[in-house]
Order: sequence, then C-alpha cells, then structure tokens
Amino acid sequence: QVQLVESGGGLVQAGGSLRLSCAASGRFFSINDMGWYRQAPGKQRELVAFITSGGNTNYADSLKGRFTISRDNAKNTVYLQMNSLKPEDTAVYYCNANFRDFLLRDLEVWGQGTLVTVSS
Repeated sequence: QVQLVESGGGLVQAGGSLRLSCAASGRFFSINDMGWYRQAPGKQRELVAFITSGGNTNYADSLKGRFTISRDNAKNTVYLQMNSLKPEDTAVYYCNANFRDFLLRDLEVWGQGTLVTVSS
C-alpha cells in the first residue's frame, strides 16, 4: 500500500517560516509529479505548487517568491519551504503524488494533511 506522510506543520507568527515534508512509502515503480495543496476553513482546496520527477516546478501565482517546493528522489520525499508567512496562509496542507505501480498503472495518492496556523 502506497502512503504519503506529511510532517512539519504547526503554529508560527506572521513573517515566520516553516518547512513541510512529505515522505512516500510502500511498493511502487516510480513517482511522477509530487505537489502540495491547501484548504483553508470554508474554502476549496487549492494548488500550492508541484514538482515533476525531473525537477520542473509550478506555483500558484499568489505564492511565487515566498514558497519553494523541492524533492529528494533518493528519499522519495517532497518539501515545501514557506517563508514570510501570512495569516491567510493558515490552512491544512496536503501532499499529493502520482505513482506508477509495478503493473504500470497510475495511482494518485493524498496525504492526511498537516495544519499550518499563522498568527497575526
């Protein structure tokens, strides 16, 4: 069973930084895109950023310059460095990844989410 486990969320003051991690485990042939989404209270889940297996990145326009996504393919882990945090960044952050299993089937997996709270 393929799983994604997030860590690194918590409470931070406005202007501070946090680094989220998401590690993949289980049996799979490869990992394609990995990304982060977030869902604030009362709002829809939105894309934060994603990164391809080759390292190409894509960000939500409103977050460019403050958030940085990276991955360590050897550790099957994706990271999200968040700087200059604002209260409006408060949300549950979800990791997402697209896997290929040993039967070459594509599988999309979500993490359980990690809460980030930014106080003013």
